[in-house]
Amino acid sequence: MYITRGENGRNNVCGAKISLLRRDYPIKLSQRALADKLQLEGFDCNKNIIQRIESGKRFVTDIELRIIAKFFNVSCDYLISED
Repeated sequence: MYITRGENGRNNVCGAKISLLRRDYPIKLSQRALADKLQLEGFDCNKNIIQRIESGKRFVTDIELRIIAKFFNVSCDYLISED
């Protein structure tokens, strides 16, 4: 049997860090503003997708993760680490 959720019931491990990065960005970003900026980077998303990622309700593909990491200037490893 494949495991598709973490022990905490979330569908991703990066959502909480993305939320922290968004709120700690030099100019605090709303979920809508982050979605707009990520669209310019090639990630077709909207405010609802960002909300679902941050709450752990949506899976994040490796391609999306790479775009998010590049935008925040962090590594993909940082986003998926659980520390």
